[in-house]
Amino acid sequence: MISPLRSVALFVATLALSGCLTSYDRPLNDGRAAGLATVARNLSDEGLRRLSADMDPAMLALARRHDPAPATDYWGRVKGWETYDLATLPTLGFGTAFDMAAREINALKPFADLPINPMEPFILRASRQDRAQALRCLSQAIYYEAAREPPEGQRAVAQVVLNRVRHPAYPNSVCGVVFQGSARRTGCQFSFTCDGSLTWAPEPWLWRQVEAVAAEALDGFVEEEVGSATHYHADYVAPYWAPTLVKMTQVGAHIFYRWTGPMGEPPAFTSRYVGGEANLTVAILGGTDARTQGLLNPSGQGIAPGRKLTLDLAGDVRTYEVAAPEAGEAQTRVAGVLTPSRRQPTAEEVQQINERLAQVEAELDAEQDATPAAGPTD
Repeated sequence: MISPLRSVALFVATLALSGCLTSYDRPLNDGRAAGLATVARNLSDEGLRRLSADMDPAMLALARRHDPAPATDYWGRVKGWETYDLATLPTLGFGTAFDMAAREINALKPFADLPINPMEPFILRASRQDRAQALRCLSQAIYYEAAREPPEGQRAVAQVVLNRVRHPAYPNSVCGVVFQGSARRTGCQFSFTCDGSLTWAPEPWLWRQVEAVAAEALDGFVEEEVGSATHYHADYVAPYWAPTLVKMTQVGAHIFYRWTGPMGEPPAFTSRYVGGEANLTVAILGGTDARTQGLLNPSGQGIAPGRKLTLDLAGDVRTYEVAAPEAGEAQTRVAGVLTPSRRQPTAEEVQQINERLAQVEAELDAEQDATPAAGPTD
């Protein structure tokens, strides 16, 4: 690789050859130009530094503009981001990072210097059946996501679930929020709903603890530390969507985020609880997060594959064709085509999810029936 200083000398020689640089009012003759080029190529680094130091700013700028040496200006980009291939879907290059690498990546983005505004209390007003089901789903979320976290960490997870219930971008029931996207191979909103965790029965004493946290949250407790957070992840994971949100705070092992702009502030949480906790429809089980996945999934936006979509972005109006996802194939970006990231679940997958949920509930009921009631204490 040619050093920057040696490159300066080379393009000085080039200017000399072209007659643009001379100490006289006439171009250099061939002999002097060739001699200067030879000197430039053979100067020591110290000599090159002296040569460039004698140039005034205008001369140096002109020389750099005509630099014949190959060079690339990466504009201060982070190593690994020097080039960008428009033929493939954009990623961070590492997918989702884990462990120490993830902690280093998470540390690169500081917490936002913005106020964390607390939410209004969420008080569940529902039928006895809906309340029991909501309590079960919220307890599952707290248990499988934060059973080993301190109490404030468990309350923070409950707050995120209830925040989503009241946000227009998510289902309007507790179970709908918890199990949104669980029929997908990837893309479930809470990982325990699609990674096999539900096949493991909870430890009774931990379950009773998280159930108390869930009941408290449904009765209006507000975890002010996470405010209007709608997303979180463990600090040993660096998901691809984290840079798109406002990084708010960390509670225990979880880092919490909210939507950007007004949609992430408490006044935007205007949806009302609708009940129907047992009604986990295909749309819910196959749904996506409108903030981190919706733009890559036409079905999540009410757009059927095969249709045309016209977008107006800052005055640039373009029409796209909405393509159906190709199962089992790597996706590539094609000009003029919007490709959804995931397919809709099949009826069999929806049935499997509901059967698994019913099995877990039956096991929990059996354990609770088998647990002897505590006797009176002195």
